[in-house]
Amino acid sequence: MEDDAQRACAGAHGAGLGGAWMTGIEIAVGVLAAWALRKARRVGDRVDGGIDTETDRLVDAGMDRVHDLVSGVLGENDPVLARVEEETQDTGEVSVRTRQRLALALEDATDHDPAFAAALAQAVEQVRAATTSGGGHSLVGNLFTGPTAIQQGDHNRQTNTFTG
Repeated sequence: MEDDAQRACAGAHGAGLGGAWMTGIEIAVGVLAAWALRKARRVGDRVDGGIDTETDRLVDAGMDRVHDLVSGVLGENDPVLARVEEETQDTGEVSVRTRQRLALALEDATDHDPAFAAALAQAVEQVRAATTSGGGHSLVGNLFTGPTAIQQGDHNRQTNTFTG
C-alpha cells in the first residue's frame, strides 16, 4: 500500500524529473496527490479487506500530517486542494496543471511563513522515512512488454543478452 507514497518521495533520494532534482515543494505536491489517491481508495480497501501493516499506518499518518499542515495554511476549502481530491477520485491521478498550481500555492505559503516551511519539510521527511523503513528495495508501478530483465539491490552485476 505504500507504493503511492514511495513514488511521491522518490525525489527525496535524489531522483529527478527530466534531469532536475525534485524540490521539497515538488515532493510535498506528490505526497498530497498520493494522500488524495489513498483517500479515494480506502473505501475499496475496507470492502476488500485490505491489509493494514504497521508501515502503511506510518505512511498514512505522515501523509495525513502533510495534508493537515497544508490545509491548515491554505484553508480546508482551498480550490487547489479540492481540485486535487476531485481529480484523484475521477481519474486516479493529478494533472500537471493542478500540480503546478499546488506547487505555486505551497511556494507562496512557505515564502511567507518560515514556521510552516520547516514543519512541512519535517513532515515530508517523515513520510519519506516511513516509505523506506522496510530496509529492502521495491519495484513498483512498472509495466514491461517484450524482453525484460530486472536487477534490484546494491552492488549487483547482471549481464543480459537478448537475441531475436
